[in-house]
Amino acid sequence: MDIGVDIGGTFTDVVCRDANGTVRFVKVPSTRSDPSRAVLHSISYMAEHWNVRPDEIARFAHGTTVATNAVLERKGARIGLITTAGFRDVLEIGRQMRHQMYSIILEPETPAFLAPGARRKEVAERISADGTVITPLDEAGVGRVAAELAADGVEAIAICFLFSFVNPAHEQRARDIVRAAHPDLVVTTSHEVDAAFREYERTVVTAFDAYVKPVIDRYLGKLETGLSGAGIGAPLQVMQSRGGLMVSRIARQRPVRLFLSGPAAGVIGARIVGRSAGIDDLITVDIGGTSCDIALIARGKALIRTEGVIDGFPVRVAMVDVNSIGAGGGSIAWIDRAGGLRVGPHSAGSEPGPACYGRGGTAPTVTDASVVLGYVNPDYFAGGSLKLQPDRARAAIADVLAKPLGIGIEQAALGVHRVLNAQMAEGIRLVSIRQGLDPRQYALLPLGGGGPVHATALARELGIIRILVPPHPGVLSAAGLLAAPVEHEMSQAFGRDLAGLTLADVRAVLAQLDRRCTELMRAETVDQRAISILYFADVCYIGQAYSLEVPLLPDEPEPLKRLYEDFLAAHDRVYGHATPSPARIVNLRAVHRAGGLDVLEAGSPAAAQREPRKGVRRILVAGHADFIEAAIYEREAMRPGFGFAGPAIVEQRDTTTLVEPGWSGTVDASGNLILTRNA
Repeated sequence: MDIGVDIGGTFTDVVCRDANGTVRFVKVPSTRSDPSRAVLHSISYMAEHWNVRPDEIARFAHGTTVATNAVLERKGARIGLITTAGFRDVLEIGRQMRHQMYSIILEPETPAFLAPGARRKEVAERISADGTVITPLDEAGVGRVAAELAADGVEAIAICFLFSFVNPAHEQRARDIVRAAHPDLVVTTSHEVDAAFREYERTVVTAFDAYVKPVIDRYLGKLETGLSGAGIGAPLQVMQSRGGLMVSRIARQRPVRLFLSGPAAGVIGARIVGRSAGIDDLITVDIGGTSCDIALIARGKALIRTEGVIDGFPVRVAMVDVNSIGAGGGSIAWIDRAGGLRVGPHSAGSEPGPACYGRGGTAPTVTDASVVLGYVNPDYFAGGSLKLQPDRARAAIADVLAKPLGIGIEQAALGVHRVLNAQMAEGIRLVSIRQGLDPRQYALLPLGGGGPVHATALARELGIIRILVPPHPGVLSAAGLLAAPVEHEMSQAFGRDLAGLTLADVRAVLAQLDRRCTELMRAETVDQRAISILYFADVCYIGQAYSLEVPLLPDEPEPLKRLYEDFLAAHDRVYGHATPSPARIVNLRAVHRAGGLDVLEAGSPAAAQREPRKGVRRILVAGHADFIEAAIYEREAMRPGFGFAGPAIVEQRDTTTLVEPGWSGTVDASGNLILTRNA
């Protein structure tokens, strides 16, 4: 058995695939105070309901938002920062660029909260840009500032010295001094986290690594202990931001690579679903309980960026290009001071959850609005595992929204959906139009528990004419975990002009990166002979501030010429122009990969032998003044070739699909539901 577990803000999704490729899944409520409890509860569920024995589990893959939540909620470790003398304030100064140019009240736009001034220390040392030691490391000074930080109660120390990515000797020695004197402290060095130039970005990612490392270490350590106690001997694998798995032991050493862990798995699953339907250009919308994660897949490949953004701060780690906004089923609707209707970013989560959960929540949420509008069957939410209470949903919307706005409950609920859909449509424009791509040329793939509910409304807003709904969209991220490869990536600053550069110079650095990746891959339970290797170079024009990642093919004829030509093509695609001017390589990168699947389950899901249509329900949708009748269909009874027209509701255990008037649906040979807008 292979197990994939994706923890969301409201539900923890579990997918189990047996040796025959048959998939089973369940959604259990997440436990915000201790996310590992929901994972361990799912193990008990599998044993009781599916008769899955612990010794049958061969793989246990996990996607987690613990690292991201630690930053968003400011619940990371108390850390200190040790820098080269004169550079202690780099973390706070940043790039001196502001996103809000005309705000009267200025807010910090650098993550100084990671290490306030009192916990930023300097030591005398200096290495030149070519790696020459100018000022020897003041070892006594390292011991002194480390003692001061330890006395201040820090859990972790980040060390970031100037040009350590060229010569790491001083950082390595400082790390050894701190560990020898304070063995209980976590120590992170910049040359291990991000061996590339740009002092501010390197300091930020190193500080973030130290900030989340104790949190991730405790969480994964506790989860490993729980799995072992349950009799599971399979290694725990964790999804990385780039879209590859790594064993938990290494994940605890490289936690900054776990941002966007869950959304990356969803993009992997979406790519496979798109291939099964013959659709290579997709916009994915993953709507869960607390957030909406939007990504773009072009020509069958997910876009990867070398620097992500977490809570508005740059984190220079390779990530699937995902735009996350605070919009989901648990997002709370509220009235602002100007009397306007707002939705999110705050969420009711799973504890207490939306008002309709009946667990003590009183704030109206998107899920409450969906119940009032008739989109969600209160008796079949999450496959019937959670019975919703419509009266509580109506009461919450009436008290907080409808009465203050002076409108009916149903109109207030519809307003919640319209506001949320507008926010998500804008998020889709950011990943498409912002990059020069027309969303109308793409199919929309909704996933997550809430994705299919909003799909036709989003498509209508953006002019998209085709929607691809996977067989199990509500648990696609967990299924994507089981299809992901094991992967490790290493990069190194290079800083050489392409003119006059020889392939031997490049190969020498790639060989170093290969050795470091090979050491990491040895810790994985994969066939070392099955490892494939990819190389990339960050390239820019000479004098240009930012670079583009371009594939590097060292075994092809004239690889450096090919690299330059591919850079020009990429520059034209991203920026709309390219000139044959001299360029340079900024960084080199090696990616070692093993495994990975092109299918999520064997064959298409077997359809139940019963009539798909099971009734009608009155719903209210935008553009209609009153409720209209919608046919209710059971997804599990839809066989390939089955077709229908909206308005309709398609119910299944993991989600609900709203098909607005003007849309038609059909099931393809792989069990995907294809929705097409009528001419």
